[in-house]
Amino acid sequence: MSNQSESPCHVFVYGTLKPNEENFAEYCADKTIAIQRAIAFGELFALPMGYPAMIVGNYQVHGYLLSFKNASILESLDDLEDYQSDRLASENAYNRQQIEVFDLAEKSLGMAWAYLMTSAQVVSYEGIAQLDGWWSA
Repeated sequence: MSNQSESPCHVFVYGTLKPNEENFAEYCADKTIAIQRAIAFGELFALPMGYPAMIVGNYQVHGYLLSFKNASILESLDDLEDYQSDRLASENAYNRQQIEVFDLAEKSLGMAWAYLMTSAQVVSYEGIAQLDGWWSA
């Protein structure tokens, strides 16, 4: 069994955790060991609260693959995204799951953690589809 504290942790971000967005400096800036523009497949929505949501889907969602020294970063990101692994998915604001991430030429960069909402949550928040797959505050 590998020790999670020794292997890099990869997180796909598409909203306030992207470089130059609201939460990057506090949560990520001094902890990232690599940053790369990336895409994942899903559907992206702007929410009235001022941040986005991604759901499972087949459209390009543009963001960044952030690499961290180890998985300890997930504790603070889980708090920010109101995710607890021991709660039902419907009780979390976002659910952390592993998704495949690609570079801009659609070559696989492997698996990364991402925070996704359920379709029902996006509908209840009256999310607005971001058809170009890019969100910015």
